[in-house]
Amino acid sequence: MKTLYLVRHAKSSWKHDVDDHKRPLKDRGVRDGRLVSKKVKAEVEPPQKIISSDATRAFLTAQFFKKALNISDANFETNHELYDFSGQNVMRIIKSLDDNLDTVMIVGHNHAFTSVANMLGNSYIENVPTCGFVMLQFDEKKWSDITTGKTVKTIFPRDLK
Repeated sequence: MKTLYLVRHAKSSWKHDVDDHKRPLKDRGVRDGRLVSKKVKAEVEPPQKIISSDATRAFLTAQFFKKALNISDANFETNHELYDFSGQNVMRIIKSLDDNLDTVMIVGHNHAFTSVANMLGNSYIENVPTCGFVMLQFDEKKWSDITTGKTVKTIFPRDLK
């Protein structure tokens, strides 16, 4: 069985004069990152690996989960290909994950994550909100073989306030 955790980056700021890739988190994003990562820690098993987009807002969001779930530096990586808004790169990365990993968390962006959650899950999600967490499980033994799995859990900031 394979388990995939999708996390959309927390709320980011548009007020800084930086390019999109370097946008930081807003205060609300920081609060939501702490809140959701603590809830995730209480509700699910830690992933064996976290892979994050290298965009600042995704990387900073991933750090909340890395800390809360006690993920070592060796089991954390960034991947520029997750700076993807369509979902094609995200799907390629998921399908090419190491089969020795049974549980993986990926941190990235919308619209890609809503599309992937709906493509791979069995429950329709209109929109994965900022700092939204989606847990998907698959019966397959190889990541390259996964198709539609089960949407097991969602944790969204609005549900925790």
